[in-house]
Amino acid sequence: MNFEINWALVAPLLVIQAILMIIALVDLVKTDAERTNGPKWMWVLIVIIVNTIGPILYFIIGKKRY
Repeated sequence: MNFEINWALVAPLLVIQAILMIIALVDLVKTDAERTNGPKWMWVLIVIIVNTIGPILYFIIGKKRY
């Protein structure tokens, strides 16, 4: 089997994933530890390892709302 990758579809998804990850990591570094739900190192791992869903999870449940 020979699979061809359609880069016209994959490239925008990779760019969105990278942008989400960078924004989440920058926000995580700037945020105080007491303003996150859980330790910051845990959220760094979630954002990096879980790829597209990780940054979304961080912004939805990782940050405390005041």
